[in-house]
Amino acid sequence: MTTAVTIDTPTAVAPSRGPRGLVWVMLRVHRWALWFWVLLVAVGAGALLFVYGPGTDAAWSEYRAMGCDLPEVGQACDYSGPAISRLGLANSLGDALLNFMPLLAAAWAGGALIGRELENGTAQLAWAQSVSPARWLAAKLAVPAALLVAGTTLLTLLHRLAWSSAAPLRSIVPWREWYDDDIFLANGTLATAYALLGLAVGALAGLLLHRALPALAAAAVGLLVLTQALGSLRPYLWPVETLTQKDMYPPYTGMVLDDGALTSTGARVEDPLCINDTKCLADHDIVGFYRDYHPSSHFWPLQLVETGIVLAVVALAVLAAFRLLRRRTGAAV
Repeated sequence: MTTAVTIDTPTAVAPSRGPRGLVWVMLRVHRWALWFWVLLVAVGAGALLFVYGPGTDAAWSEYRAMGCDLPEVGQACDYSGPAISRLGLANSLGDALLNFMPLLAAAWAGGALIGRELENGTAQLAWAQSVSPARWLAAKLAVPAALLVAGTTLLTLLHRLAWSSAAPLRSIVPWREWYDDDIFLANGTLATAYALLGLAVGALAGLLLHRALPALAAAAVGLLVLTQALGSLRPYLWPVETLTQKDMYPPYTGMVLDDGALTSTGARVEDPLCINDTKCLADHDIVGFYRDYHPSSHFWPLQLVETGIVLAVVALAVLAAFRLLRRRTGAAV
């Protein structure tokens, strides 16, 4: 305990300065995490700006120089040129950073922000110096939340610009579809919502376990479970549209949820796998085929509904954290 008191003596002075003093001390204590965050946002912004401007221009020039835009060349083109490869690398980096940030936020909040301070006694020392537990936790959540919102919002806006600018090249970067998990998260409000979810889950794990490493691991695992569960609901958050066709399946487009065969009564049945066999189709009373899907116009409805659900889970996690803190400390929150 002597070591903890020596390290965190400045915290004892901060409360007399009011909320600003508490925030300042927090930024000093976690300054390396702050600089890492700034660096991460800068790297992501640089990669996305490269995709938006010179990266796409160079790849498009290379694509046309190889004659890939000519009908007689078409799919026979070699898409492994250096400019196209650099574009793909920068694009993947921007996507990965936005998708990885929630996990980083959860691990840091559980391990360093909450768990470590409870483990080494820093939090208890602050509470003994007239900083209420509720005010301590509020500052711990509010400052990182503001930084997460600012950083992820900036990167999301840049990602949308980059994704739009690379539209002519999507045929050679097939993973860049609007409904792909990484693109869907990075192109809208979900990147920010999931980052806040990571912060809330990490804080709750730290308060539950009071130890840095176990809280870090629990926060990471908890966030992964939540994101998988919430992501699995995505296709069902908005009514689908249906295409039907008589002799074969409708075109494969958008986020496809289901397809199959239709009988003369309109019932949906499993495809008997005999599209070109008239007798087989008649024997199974198959008169057409259907495909349920989400078109690109469903991006924002799906995005906003899922964002609302994620933010509701964030609110529940934060409420649980304050309730747990009150129970552990006996202080009013």
